[in-house]
Amino acid sequence: GASTAKAISMSLNKPCIGIHHMEAHLLAPLLDERKPPLPFIALLVSGGHTQLVLVRELGRYEMLGESVDDAAGEAFDKTAKLLDFDYPGGPAVAKAAQRAEARNKQLGVTSRFRFPRPMTDRPGLDFSFSGLKTAVLREVERWRQQGEELPVADLAASFQAVVCRVLVERSVRCAEDHGLNGVVVVGGVSANGALRERLQRSTQQRGLALHLAPLAWCTDNAAMIGLAACRRFAAQQQSSLQLGVAPRWPLGDADALYG
Repeated sequence: GASTAKAISMSLNKPCIGIHHMEAHLLAPLLDERKPPLPFIALLVSGGHTQLVLVRELGRYEMLGESVDDAAGEAFDKTAKLLDFDYPGGPAVAKAAQRAEARNKQLGVTSRFRFPRPMTDRPGLDFSFSGLKTAVLREVERWRQQGEELPVADLAASFQAVVCRVLVERSVRCAEDHGLNGVVVVGGVSANGALRERLQRSTQQRGLALHLAPLAWCTDNAAMIGLAACRRFAAQQQSSLQLGVAPRWPLGDADALYG
């Protein structure tokens, strides 16, 4: 992909602009008509990342918290595997959880399983989901050892409830701690309906504005990459044709992509 882009740049004599993937996610809400004002707190939650980022302006990003082990999306996929759902597991877990939540609401009962909320009793803004995943594993093993049918919908609902609660509590506290009146949520997991509902409810209760990336632009897409490129181009920045690719690049070093 990078080689093709550089070849097109050379053949058409057009600027080559390298994009940091996470920066593109952070800017995705700017594709919406109701754009969040800078600076803002962003919860970037995807298969590979769970991060709280202070976005001051283009290229000025401060990492305030991140997962110390599994990202939220990764935890969804691993839990889906335990429940014998196909990959990618996030949508399958969400769909199963929705069935259980609808039934529980009709019966007036709460989640069937009480899983731990990792690191919520500690200061700071980091996340951890490996302990939650292990708790689901142990419950799955217990049911299978007893030879009983696995209550996949209830397990999915209880797991999802914990993930959503942790993400929302951390994000809201982060915004309030930094004196900002809104939260921006981006990344593939931000398409999760339960997470969006809990975010809307919590931010409304706390008097905070909520900016969610439009559903079409939550997961990886060309629109967010194009927007980031337009912003960099408007700032008169472009990359060298010698620029390579890197699977890991600190978000704070995004400006190093431009000569």
